Amino acid sequence: MTTTVIDGNLAEGSAATRRLPRIPLIDQLRAIALIAMAIYHFTWDLGFFGYIAPETATTGGWKIFARVIAGSFLFLAGFSLVLGHAQGFRPRAFFIRFGKIGLAAAIISVATWFAFPDTFIFFGILHAIAAASLIGLLFVRLPVVVTLLVAAAAVAAPFYLRAPLFDHPALWWVGLSVNVPRSNDYVPLLPWLAPVLLGIAMARLFVASPLPERLAGYGATTKVWWKSLLEKAGRHSLAIYLIHQPVLIALVYGFSLVVPAPAADPVESYTKSCVSACVNERGAGFCQSFCGCTLTRLMEQNLFADLNRGAIDVTKDERIAAISSQCTANAETETELKE
Repeated sequence: MTTTVIDGNLAEGSAATRRLPRIPLIDQLRAIALIAMAIYHFTWDLGFFGYIAPETATTGGWKIFARVIAGSFLFLAGFSLVLGHAQGFRPRAFFIRFGKIGLAAAIISVATWFAFPDTFIFFGILHAIAAASLIGLLFVRLPVVVTLLVAAAAVAAPFYLRAPLFDHPALWWVGLSVNVPRSNDYVPLLPWLAPVLLGIAMARLFVASPLPERLAGYGATTKVWWKSLLEKAGRHSLAIYLIHQPVLIALVYGFSLVVPAPAADPVESYTKSCVSACVNERGAGFCQSFCGCTLTRLMEQNLFADLNRGAIDVTKDERIAAISSQCTANAETETELKE
C-alpha cells in the first residue's frame, strides 16, 4: 500500500487502514536518552556531595547537555504520540499513559518538596511531557506546516511575551515569568512545547513514508544483545526514570561515607555563590566588586564564620543589611568610574 502526503496530511485510506509495526529504534533512542540523563544526574550528585564544584551541572556545556536531553525526551514523546494513534485516537491507551506520567510527576514533586524545599520540582520533565502530550492531541491530525509554525511560536514566545503577570507561582508552569523560579528541574510549557510539536510533525511525515516497515524489519533476523537491552530499557523508561536518581544518590552517599569529599574553601564558595546570585540582577563588574566588599566587611566584623555555619539570618540581621547597603553603594561608584 502506498501513502502520500497532501498539504501535510496523510491521504485518506493510508494511515487509517495501515497497521504500523513496533519500531525498535524508537525504544533504543529512548534508552540512549535515559543513559544520557543518568550521566547528567550523576554529575549533579557529585556536585551536591562536594566532589566537584556545585555549579558544574548547571553551567557551561553541562547545561547545554541537560537541555539536549530534555529536548530529546519531549521530541520522542511527540513522535510516539503520532505512532500510537496513527489509526485513530485510542482514549483508553492515552489516558492510562497520561495517568501514569501524571502520577509519577506528582510523586517527584512531593518527594523533592521534602528533600529540597527551596528548589523542589514543581514542573519538570514529566510534568512537561504530560501537559504537552495533552496539547499535542490537537496537532496529531492538523497539517504539518501548522504544527511547525506553532512550534516556532512556542520557541519565540519567551523572548517577546514575558510579563510580571506570570511571576505568580500559579503561572510559573507557562514559562513567561520575568523572574525565572528556582527549581532542580524546570521545564515550562514555553518553549518546551516546541520539541513535542516537532516530534509530531516529523512523525506525520515518517508515517506517510515506507520507513516504518523498513525500520521495523531492520536487524530483526540478527538480534544483538545490547540492542535488545536498549529496547527493554526504552519500553520501561518511566520506571527507570523514577528509580535511577534515588539509586545514584544512594551510591554516591554510600561512597561519601567511605571516602568523604574534600572540604570546600569557604572563601571561594562564598564568592562563587555571591557572584552567581548577583549576576541574575546586576552586571559582572558590579557583582565582583560587591561580593569582594561584603567578604572583606564580614571578615573585619568577625561575621564570616557565623554566616557559613548558618548562625546568622541574613534576612533579619541588621549588620548584614548595613554591609549590603554599604557595599552596594561602593560597587555602584566603582562601576561608574570604570565606565
